[in-house]
Amino acid sequence: MRTKSLIRSLYNIKFHTHTHTHTHTLFTFTITRLHHTMTTITEPPITPSNTRIGWIGTGVMGQSMCSHLIKAGYTLTIFTRTQSKAQPLLNLGANWASSPHSVASQSDVVFSIVGYPSDVRHVLLHPTSGALSGFSGTGILVDMTTSDPSLAVEISTSAAEKSCFAVDAPVSGGDRGARNAALSIFAGGDEAIIKRLNPIFTLLGKVNYMGGPGKGQYAKLANQITIGSTMVGLIEGIVYAHKAGLDLGVYLDAISTGAAGSKSLDLYGQRILKRDFEAGFYVNHFVKDLGICLRECEKMGIGLPGLALAQQLYVSLKAHGEGDLGTQALILSLERLNNLSLLE
Repeated sequence: MRTKSLIRSLYNIKFHTHTHTHTHTLFTFTITRLHHTMTTITEPPITPSNTRIGWIGTGVMGQSMCSHLIKAGYTLTIFTRTQSKAQPLLNLGANWASSPHSVASQSDVVFSIVGYPSDVRHVLLHPTSGALSGFSGTGILVDMTTSDPSLAVEISTSAAEKSCFAVDAPVSGGDRGARNAALSIFAGGDEAIIKRLNPIFTLLGKVNYMGGPGKGQYAKLANQITIGSTMVGLIEGIVYAHKAGLDLGVYLDAISTGAAGSKSLDLYGQRILKRDFEAGFYVNHFVKDLGICLRECEKMGIGLPGLALAQQLYVSLKAHGEGDLGTQALILSLERLNNLSLLE
């Protein structure tokens, strides 16, 4: 309690001190660093016995991620728009909350992994029902949705105004990575807080510190740009091999150990051949991600033609009503483009 009182007093000094600009900036930086340092020193390591976890969003990825935390012994309180979808986790021992606000009121750390930036804003920042409004003391928000970097910065700023913390930590690895606790986690925010969260992150995958607020989102967007062009190349290679009369199973096995091998090939090669288009990652969400990438490129003044092509091909899937399929359904777009089917 003494530490929190001292921090509050120091913040009051920061907001009411008017000095030379350089001195004021240095003073602000010093107080902020002191806040982070004191918080880290005075808080014990995170364990299931001293940390309550909240979770918002239990879709394809969230289900598996939550189950790892429950099995590790954490008390988990969850909210999702459709309660029935959370039933498997409730059966494992998770507690249900009626809103993101209610989740946070019962948690020390709240994770979110939802669909779109508008969903992120609503579940975290809504003034009455959002998670940030539910913390009674110092809490930590961890948004794992792929979202706008500027929104991540806004969330971090809003959290700091309440003496809370926010981390943007989108993930890559798909449904298999979530099931196997092998996700790549791109974390942006205060490094000390991210290190403090490491006992939780390690239950989900490998955390990579990318920099300050928003940098986790930038890293994930770069990841999606890479995946977009990789998927186009994978599908084009399959279409070409089919047209050339190759056995596609033999072909995919042959290239998997060479320079053309990739995580996308490992995850989706056989699914494509089996016409298994169940979503490990939805086309709708990938279109959203690539759209954010294109907007960020416009802001930066850079042109990435591979990204633009991938986005258009995935948009064509949405136009055919295939947005709820997995990203491996890109084969359907290329089949239509070339008037062929791998089944022929």
